[in-house]
Amino acid sequence: MKSILIIGIGRFGKHLATYFSELGNEVMVVDQDEEAVGGMASIVTTTHIGDCKAPEVIKMLGVNNFDLCFVCIGDDFQSSLEVTSLLKENGAKYVISKAERDVHAKFLLRNGADEVIYPERDMARKTSRRFSAHNVFDYMEITPEYALFEIPTPASWVGKSPSELAIRAHYDINIIATKEDNRITPVTNPSRLFRQGEHLLVLGQQKEMIKTLDRL
Repeated sequence: MKSILIIGIGRFGKHLATYFSELGNEVMVVDQDEEAVGGMASIVTTTHIGDCKAPEVIKMLGVNNFDLCFVCIGDDFQSSLEVTSLLKENGAKYVISKAERDVHAKFLLRNGADEVIYPERDMARKTSRRFSAHNVFDYMEITPEYALFEIPTPASWVGKSPSELAIRAHYDINIIATKEDNRITPVTNPSRLFRQGEHLLVLGQQKEMIKTLDRL
């Protein structure tokens, strides 16, 4: 469990706070909008109404006590920049700031952000990767080059094993695990037979994987 400070309760900040809370973390949200803050009172640990561009507000929050501080002010870059800088000046351990453009990210990093995230861009990338290939249930980028895809077991693979199909040699992909009824089982036995109805978690190079999946 971690202590999380989230500044800015727009769409992204609200979802972020909700999911962090569901995972058992202690979450405090701060925003100038009284109505937005009130709507989060039953979801998060603590709420506060205030303008975080004011140094006295940041000092009052005790930002050095939080494991992570998120700046989710997406529609006012100047405010995001100021809040990011104030957080670091007041001892915040790790600041993650939301950006919409690369030029914004550069300034945020220069002004104290430890990390910058692009929620809209990242979701667009995930969506395009997922729907560019046939029969992809889910997709997770591991690195800019590699990704993990969840796919149905190809009909031609049912009743055969990874070693029999020589999957790595023929397709240049790795079967990491199988998923059935939300249970994930690592594939450690190359002689294990694939079953109809189970999903496969497959690791490979992103661009090549999409081409490969279209051939399965």
